[in-house]
Order: sequence, then structure tokens, then C-alpha cells
Amino acid sequence: MISKQALMAETIGTFGLVFIGGLAVLQADLGNLDLLGVAMAHFLVLAFMVYFGGRFSGAHYNPAVTLSFVATKKMEGMDGLLYIFSQLIGSIIAGLLLLILRTDEMKDAPSTLGFPHVADGYPLSSAVLLELILTFFLVFIIWAMAADGRAPDQIFGLAIGGAVGFDILAGGPMTGAAMNPARVFGPALVSFDFANHWVYWIGPILGGLLAGFLYNFFFLNEEEDSQ
Repeated sequence: MISKQALMAETIGTFGLVFIGGLAVLQADLGNLDLLGVAMAHFLVLAFMVYFGGRFSGAHYNPAVTLSFVATKKMEGMDGLLYIFSQLIGSIIAGLLLLILRTDEMKDAPSTLGFPHVADGYPLSSAVLLELILTFFLVFIIWAMAADGRAPDQIFGLAIGGAVGFDILAGGPMTGAAMNPARVFGPALVSFDFANHWVYWIGPILGGLLAGFLYNFFFLNEEEDSQ
């Protein structure tokens, strides 16, 4: 039975990621931050939210991560659904607060409420593939750092946050580098802006599944066979 602490940790961690990330993107829309600043904001908030929530829930904060654990039978399906529900609730709360707290200047921001959008003219097929690849890197590092008991606990928050940071630096101008359906869902729901929303479900989920299966088959199973 999944604990209340785990579900609350998933809600708070996802809220932190979506709220701080969204606010950073809105600041970038105003010219107060550049791409590096946006990447750093996501890197720092995720790193510290991972250190907070890792002991309670494993610090998924991302349906693509949770589904990779469910698909590889490292997590029960019902527990996975509860995790995803908690993540989406955290995302919705963040979206509501971004809507309430944004300044008048932010109301016409290109990013709406600071959530990722596909760049004008960028092919949607390329956007899905890019989100798949970026999410693959993130989820693969999550498996390597947080799910593999051989990794040192002291660095997993920085490694996972760093993966989000380098993904945003590389892919942010094309798709916003969401790597996470929850990063988009709450603000999109609150603002009724679902333009190309499916990109941020299909790409990250496929990338997360690929990373989970590959890490399990080539690294975790190899460890078990050698014991």
C-alpha cells in the first residue's frame, strides 16, 4: 500500500518543478532571464526536490518516469496511477498559482503560463522525436542514479537536475524541453491552451519506457546475473 507521505511528496515535488519552472520561463519572456537562466532554475528546483522527496516516494514527479517503473514491473499499476494523479494535482495547483501571481506584463507572454510549446514552424513529428530523446536521457539517468542501488546517494539530485538542465539548453528553443507531461498539463488546463499538447505525452512517455527497459535489460539484470 502506497503511503500518504509518498503521494504528498509527489504532489509537492511536481508543484515545485512546475511553479518554479513556469515562473522562470515567464521571466525569460520578459527578458529577465535567458535560456541558461531557465535551465538553471529547472536544474536547481528539481535537484532539491529530488533530495527532499527521494526518501518518501523515489521523487518521480513525472508520469513518464512512473510509467517506466510500472512497465518494468518495479511498481504496481495502481500505485503508479496514484503517483500520476498526485503529480497532475501538483501541476494543476502550480498552474493556478501562476495564473494568480503573474504580473500584468506576463499576461501576454508567448509561453502563456510558462509551459513548453512547440516552436513555430518546427515539425510536430520532429517535436515528438526530440521530446522522446530528451526524456530518454532524463529517465535513463534517473534509473542509473535513483533506482540503481550501486549509485552514491549524495549525487543523485544533482545528476537528475543536471539532466533536465542540459536537455533544456539543447532542446528548449525547439519544444521547450518538457520531458514531462505534468510540466505542461496543469498550466495548459488552467489557461485552456492545449496547442500540440499530445506531443508532451507521447514523446516523453515513449522516451521514458525506452530508457526503463534498456536500463533494466542491460544494467540491472546484468547486476542480478553476476550475484
